[in-house]
Amino acid sequence: MAETEPLSDLAQADDRPRRLVSARWVVVIVLLLAVASVSVANRLLTERFTESLRNRAELRLALFSGNIQGELQRTAVVPLLLARDPELVGALQAGEYSQTSARLMALQSEIGAASLQLLDASGRTVAATDRNQIGSSHREDPSFVAARRGSDTVFTVAEKSSGGFEFSHSRALRSGGRLLGVVVVAVDLTQFERGWSLFADAVAVTDSEGRIILATDPRWRGRTIDEALALGEAAGPWAQLTRGLSERLGISTSAWLRGAPMLRSEARVPFRGWRLVSFTPVDTARERVNGVLALVIMGFALLLAGAFYVTGRRARFQTALFARESAELRALNARLQREIAEREKAQKDLAVAEQTLEQSSKLAVLGEMSAAVSHELNQPLAAMKTYLAGARLLMQRRRPEEALSSFERIDDLIARMGAITRQLKSFARKGGDAFASVDMRACISGALEMMEPQLRARRVRLVRSVPREAVMVRGDRIRIEQVIVNLLRNALDATTDTPEPQIDILLSQGETATLTVRDNGHGLKHLDSLFEPFFTTKGPGDGVGLGLAISSGIVADHGGRLTARNAPAGGAVFEMQLPLEAVEDIPPTRAAE
Repeated sequence: MAETEPLSDLAQADDRPRRLVSARWVVVIVLLLAVASVSVANRLLTERFTESLRNRAELRLALFSGNIQGELQRTAVVPLLLARDPELVGALQAGEYSQTSARLMALQSEIGAASLQLLDASGRTVAATDRNQIGSSHREDPSFVAARRGSDTVFTVAEKSSGGFEFSHSRALRSGGRLLGVVVVAVDLTQFERGWSLFADAVAVTDSEGRIILATDPRWRGRTIDEALALGEAAGPWAQLTRGLSERLGISTSAWLRGAPMLRSEARVPFRGWRLVSFTPVDTARERVNGVLALVIMGFALLLAGAFYVTGRRARFQTALFARESAELRALNARLQREIAEREKAQKDLAVAEQTLEQSSKLAVLGEMSAAVSHELNQPLAAMKTYLAGARLLMQRRRPEEALSSFERIDDLIARMGAITRQLKSFARKGGDAFASVDMRACISGALEMMEPQLRARRVRLVRSVPREAVMVRGDRIRIEQVIVNLLRNALDATTDTPEPQIDILLSQGETATLTVRDNGHGLKHLDSLFEPFFTTKGPGDGVGLGLAISSGIVADHGGRLTARNAPAGGAVFEMQLPLEAVEDIPPTRAAE
């Protein structure tokens, strides 16, 4: 035994150089394999992620092209409709334009055009939505010259002196072959530039001559694509080094903008040879590739670490322990790889979900705000019109004190309109930050004050029954009054053909605060679709079908419920139920009828 141990030690000493050489070859093989794997993975992943980036860019361009085409088609029919408007033709024939600008403003709010102008036969502006344009001469403008030469609607692109371009549809108004004037409808295409900048680094629209007419960068307008790219092109050795490195890494770039590689995508706009060009940074694709390559490199690093660990810790008395530790290390490595893959997938899904939710929220808010503002301001505007007429009559009869009262009411309505527009901004948030204690009786009084001119003009018999004690709820008074105004307006419209119209308002409190609005009109025919957005039984121009939908949403935000039914004796009954709030020390008042 005394001789065996030295022989064993000598054999182990002779075996160490072979183990050292073997470990070196393992390291070299792993390094070569790592370089080859990283190179192949970089090429394949770069092509894949770049193609994905290109597909998304092309889809966005198709959407942008559809938006432009839709806006052009929507406004192209407006000149034809205005050219057939008897009021405009009559104003040109008679030379009387006192009400023409007001007519164009009313049409603008219905059509949604950027601006409307009416030019006489000499090219002078006789009416416009922008009163500052009245009296200006447009005899040499391309829109006027092109329209008077033909009989169809003409689209023109004119360069503005302040930079950029303005787009318009124009059409001649004729009577018996004689030119009466020209109507010009401006098309606001610059509204799309702000939205484009959210999805791509740079977007431009070129006409058939290659001239940029729309762009996210104002400096590009009026130039060609090559000239625009030259404005932000970086020069010098650093830019050349960056380009050379990008090409060696396999980054597919079709353009350079401000010293950064860009992916250029083009799409055709089916209108006069226009084209859409976008430049999307390829940095996002490069970052995704780098993330995957980092995982690959980390895997090889772990593999090399394991190899060094195995060769460095191998010993005669630790073989079993090393095998167990090596197995645990491999299991940990596999689990780490799975966790990394799962977290990467979760991050990608979360990013896509956040982008989708953000875009849907913006579109929902935009649609709700644009429709709600148009609908909710109709009642104050109608009341203001009535008060102005009354004030004019009082002034003619030399009763300025009473006229001043009408002006004060108009001022209150203007303040109310401002409050409505501020409150409408919170429709999409569905929050209760502005909630406070509200007396339902005060809400009814405020709504009736707004509807007073319409009720008096229609001679509607109003029966109001409210309790003597306060009926307190927690909510937003402005929005509750909006619901009551909408219910009164619907009741007023429902009793248009009724010989003796009557509207009953009943307020009671039990487990909830219940407000009932009942009329003796023709009743409700479509109860299932009554609260759906844009559903209406009114004629064109009388409503857009948003009043009850918005009212139902407001009541739901307050934790209540809005229902509708037909009364047994005829007419419609709307009930709004809101949760009660505890009330203390509120003095009773006399119920009014």
